[in-house]
Amino acid sequence: MLEGIIRKSTSKAETKALRRDGYLIANIYGKGFENINAAFKMNEYIRTVRNKENIAFPVSIDGQELNVVVQSYEAQPVTGVLLHVDLMVAQPGVKTTYNIPVVPVGEAKGLKNKGLVHMAKPRLTVKCTIEDLPNTIEIDVTEMDTGDSKLVRDLPEFPNLQILDADRVALISIIKAK
Repeated sequence: MLEGIIRKSTSKAETKALRRDGYLIANIYGKGFENINAAFKMNEYIRTVRNKENIAFPVSIDGQELNVVVQSYEAQPVTGVLLHVDLMVAQPGVKTTYNIPVVPVGEAKGLKNKGLVHMAKPRLTVKCTIEDLPNTIEIDVTEMDTGDSKLVRDLPEFPNLQILDADRVALISIIKAK
């Protein structure tokens, strides 16, 4: 479980001091939940997020255990170092907006015809409860040839899941290599 500390102050000087000490600044929030200004050790946070099995993962802040989901993050543009992360509390029974990864499954026919798999939309925006949230949305690309694409409207129906992206949005396409 990822352990963090509560930030005593949100001043610029304290934020810089925490970053110098190897901490990642985080805001934890949720519906009907008081915001928490927290900080996590950078390396522990990255290790936890990379090795998590579900979209939601547990954190412990000052003895309080919460199940959270990464909503957004801010990285330094040149070096790519994480500066800030927003974590939303995954509350059971509350419908919320989530971003689910789209994963291609299989090997496309178009790859043999000198094509490339292009992920036009690596994450799909959905609205549901945490209980109904799938970890990934898998798209079978084995029958796709060069010039083919899969749109949001080509996805199967998911019970208790509302897809917020437009039907005409392309998720995956097979493009010609240049």
